[in-house]
Amino acid sequence: MLKDKTVILGVTGGIAAYKAAEIVRLLVKEGATVRVIMTKNAQEFITPLTLQTLSGNPVSSETFNLTQESEIGHIRLADSADLIIIAPATANVIAKLAHGLADDLLTTVLLATTAPILIAPAMNVHMYAHPLVQENMGKLAGLGCGFVEPAEGFLACGYEGKGRLADPEDIVEEARARLTKKDLRGERIIVTAGPNAEPIDPVRFITNRSTGKMGFALARMA
Repeated sequence: MLKDKTVILGVTGGIAAYKAAEIVRLLVKEGATVRVIMTKNAQEFITPLTLQTLSGNPVSSETFNLTQESEIGHIRLADSADLIIIAPATANVIAKLAHGLADDLLTTVLLATTAPILIAPAMNVHMYAHPLVQENMGKLAGLGCGFVEPAEGFLACGYEGKGRLADPEDIVEEARARLTKKDLRGERIIVTAGPNAEPIDPVRFITNRSTGKMGFALARMA
C-alpha cells in the first residue's frame, strides 16, 4: 500500500521530533520514497543529517533555497506527494494550517498540495485540550485532513495525560489506510475474535488456543 508511493514527512519543533527517525525507517521499510521537510525549530531536536541518512533523500527546510527554488522546489514537493504526514504536529503548525498561513517551507507545501494530509499532534496535555486547538483540529478535519490521536501517558513536560505522539507504528498504519482503496465503504461488517468452544458433553469441550489477534487484524483492515 505504501510501495512506490512518495510520502512527505513534515517534522515540527516538539520534543517528539526524535520519533521522526523511526517513522522514516518504517516508511522506507514499506517501500515508500520519503522526503522530509523540517521546520527551523525541529532542527533543535534532531539533525537533518539523521533523517537524510534514513530516508536516502536530502532534507528540505528553507523556502528560499537557491538550488531548490531554481526548480520552484516547494511546488515540486507539493506535486510529488501521494501523502503528507505531519509528525509531530505542534499546536503552532496546526493553527497556521487551519488559518491558511504559509510562512515557511512546510506550511507553503501544505497549502500547495492536493495530496491527503495526515496530522499526528503532540503537545502538552493542557495545550491539546485548549478550545482553540480543538477548534483548529476540528476545522482541519472538516476540510478532509486525517488525524492520528495522541496517546496518553507521561509527557516530557512532566505532566501526565493525552498529548504524547502516537506510536510510529500506528502513524504508519494510518498512512497505509489513507492510501488504501476503500472498497468496503458502505458495508456493515461483524468480526468475531477469540477462541471457539465445541461441547462434547455438558462438562467437557474442545477449544483452541487463541489470542484474538486475527480477528482484530481483520477488523482493522475492514
